[in-house]
Amino acid sequence: MRAPAADQHQLLTVQAHDTQLHRLAHKRAKLPAVAELELVKDELQVVGEEAEMAKAKAQGVRRELRRLEDEIAKVQIRRTRDRERLESGGGLSRELVTLQQDLELLERRRDGLEEEALEVMERLDQEQAAVAGLETALERLGQRGSDLRAQLEADLAAIAEVEAAEKAARAAAAEGLDEGLLKLYERLRERLGGVGAAALVRRRCEGCGMDLNASDLGAIRQMGPDEVARCEECGRILVRGEDSGL
Repeated sequence: MRAPAADQHQLLTVQAHDTQLHRLAHKRAKLPAVAELELVKDELQVVGEEAEMAKAKAQGVRRELRRLEDEIAKVQIRRTRDRERLESGGGLSRELVTLQQDLELLERRRDGLEEEALEVMERLDQEQAAVAGLETALERLGQRGSDLRAQLEADLAAIAEVEAAEKAARAAAAEGLDEGLLKLYERLRERLGGVGAAALVRRRCEGCGMDLNASDLGAIRQMGPDEVARCEECGRILVRGEDSGL
């Protein structure tokens, strides 16, 4: 294959822009904010589920406390009624003795319920504290997520700006190049990890890093300046220059 020597040298400029565009794409995918934002999203989901479970648990304790308070209120109503009857002195002495016994039972029942209610109130305080802690964690994670999204947006905008300049420079560098040379370069670049052309420097292919043997160097040495050389090891286009060592 033949192509103007100037076009071959210009191809290295195109390759430099393509390499930079590849690096920018890699940088975009590996921005620290991207990975951290995913971690924050996962943590938000976990903490959110824990918060819902804690709220449900606290709600259950509240229902238990309301039940106890209702029972205490009922016991208190019966206690007040029986005490009023007892203090009125009406009725047979046996009935009065029974009322006195009922009052004692009701007082013990009330005391037991109130003690149980105090324990439940302590549990409720603990559950509410757990809910508050989880809600604080959710707020913190939400703020961190917002900060990361803002940082990511700024980073992506900066990359996009550099990328746009690189694309424009790349298009300018590729303009007017030999069509066949450019097509070969694109095919090789797609197949060989983004590098389709490399300089031959001190008898070494800068694309794969391999030193050319004497036979390959001799063959390239015999080529005319417009003939396109290829690396026998990797197949990339080899661009010759003053420091090629031929």
